Amino acid sequence: MSTDQIILFSLFGAVFALLLWGRFRYDLVAFSALMLGVVLGVVPTKEAFSGFGHPATLVVALVLVVSAGLVRSGAVFLITRTLVDATRSLGAHITLMGAVGGILSAFMNNVAALALLMPVDMQTARKAGRAPGLSLMPLSFATILGGMVTLIGTPPNIIIASIRGEALGEPFHMFDFAPVGGVTAIAGLIFVALIGWRLIPQPKQGVEGRDPMEEFAQYVAELTVPEDSKHVGKRVKELDEVAEKNDVAILGLVRDGKRRYGVQRNTMLQAGDALVLEARPEALDEFRAALGLTFTEDPRHETLTAEGDGLSKIEVVVPENARISRKTAQAVGLGWRRNTVLMGISRAGTRIFKQVRKTEIHPGDILLLLVPVGKEADVTEWLGCLPLAERGLTVTKDRKVWWAIGLFAAAVAAASIGLIYLPVALGLVVVSYVLMKILPISEIYDHIEWPVVVLLGSMIPLGAALETSGGTELIAGTLIGITEGLPAWVVLTVLMIVTMTLSDVLNNTATTIVAAPVGIQMAQALGKNPDPFLMAVAVAASCAFLTPIGHKNNTLILGPGGYKFGDYWRMGLPLEVLVVAVSIPSILLFWPL
Repeated sequence: MSTDQIILFSLFGAVFALLLWGRFRYDLVAFSALMLGVVLGVVPTKEAFSGFGHPATLVVALVLVVSAGLVRSGAVFLITRTLVDATRSLGAHITLMGAVGGILSAFMNNVAALALLMPVDMQTARKAGRAPGLSLMPLSFATILGGMVTLIGTPPNIIIASIRGEALGEPFHMFDFAPVGGVTAIAGLIFVALIGWRLIPQPKQGVEGRDPMEEFAQYVAELTVPEDSKHVGKRVKELDEVAEKNDVAILGLVRDGKRRYGVQRNTMLQAGDALVLEARPEALDEFRAALGLTFTEDPRHETLTAEGDGLSKIEVVVPENARISRKTAQAVGLGWRRNTVLMGISRAGTRIFKQVRKTEIHPGDILLLLVPVGKEADVTEWLGCLPLAERGLTVTKDRKVWWAIGLFAAAVAAASIGLIYLPVALGLVVVSYVLMKILPISEIYDHIEWPVVVLLGSMIPLGAALETSGGTELIAGTLIGITEGLPAWVVLTVLMIVTMTLSDVLNNTATTIVAAPVGIQMAQALGKNPDPFLMAVAVAASCAFLTPIGHKNNTLILGPGGYKFGDYWRMGLPLEVLVVAVSIPSILLFWPL
């Protein structure tokens, strides 16, 4: 063993020991190891930061931005309304989302499948009042499992097919992976749905998923029925089902600038009517997107939507000496002076019976304002109010939902058939979202999990150095020596276990590139058909469930799920054992030796 190999194996050992300990944050540990590797000379200086431009790192960053665009466009609300019910039990929700994720990831890149479903899962968790970490890991594992079924579902399958074409003259085709990958995926999904999610560490009750401003979060607000609304002519009570599903209470109706008495459940809606509602800001926005309502009257709405980068929702507290204190929004000219709409008022202990914009504001009220992006601080200062802490409030661009979905679907389809490189396709989606004002450019970098980017950017050069130094070849040679003289099925099992272990430590793409030729060499040494060995590598390289760095999907959920590095193995280890137990007989059945 060379000096470089000893140093690199020692670095990897130290990194994973520290990550499992959890005393220091994962990005600091990984970056420190990279810097130490450069100082010790095992990582070339010119390659030290190559990981930050690596496709895996770029895909993770771009997928998070695309996910934010899908949320802002209303695509997530569309899926949530038609598919997901927050009243389902956690087990039923995980089963449904796992099945959808598995099917989608079979026909699109599994990273893209998770990008589409992750915001849906998080929205559902919020509505159900539970921590997103309880369901994000099962969803990630489900999309990884589904990706094994087809050629385009996961990068290892594409690499395996290419290596087979070079070595044996013909690559694997689209559904050659389906028999083994399908059986393994189904077994894995059943485990995740019934048992696996119960093994995830439970968050402390009342910490995750709870809004610290919960008691002040309910607003009395108004949304207007536009001229072309399909709900014109319906009775107010016909909207109850949608309102209940979105956690919104309908309190009454404003017509011709006057608040009508009572709830007006039997009143037929007219264009220009304003529904008086009570709800959280997120629920208001989802209810508005579901019914196609507007924030204010049509002329003002057109002026607002024409503003620069779009609209933002902010919450402010009214002090005694504020400009708007003891006045109405209409009286201070909030609309025509600052192009801002008072959406709602939160007032503890007092019912509001007037039209919101004509209600006198009291000191201590919390106002929900609709403001042009970039003008939040100006409007807050002009009103003389105090801003609440940022709570991630956004305004859904529901009129562009099909554009957002269409661009994303086209990019995924083009990348899946090899027409365009996946990072480039996702980059074009991000640019399109910005140009179409689906996602404000000022928010682009806010949606990237920078610690995750640093983790990947640091570990990739270390993995490349291990391969360059001959470390992976050393592992391969040792593996061939250990398996000499053993039955073929035992050799397959050992190959899968070693490949899985490497995939948990290295990037699964790098693992496939190293392990596939080793599998072919082992088959030739035994005088057997190489195909079952290649299938074993394909399944094992995809099934990286023990760490957040083995697969991009696991990396994507690390931040949003609030996971620690050592949380993954709890569900991942038994799942990997199950994968080996199911896939080996399947390989021997469908790809005889």
